[in-house]
Amino acid sequence: MNDQKADPEIAARALAEAKARQAEREALNLPPEQGGPKGKEPVRYGDWEKDGIAYDF
Repeated sequence: MNDQKADPEIAARALAEAKARQAEREALNLPPEQGGPKGKEPVRYGDWEKDGIAYDF
């Protein structure tokens, strides 16, 4: 394990950047996706399911 402590400045900056990206996405006001995958986002979780078969990239 890493014995280093988290730097509060770095953590605060990362949280601020994430909040800014979220605000940008919300400002786009995109329509909901149609025909996309059900459940968790496959790109994020590493596999894609189609007709009951999971494909792992």
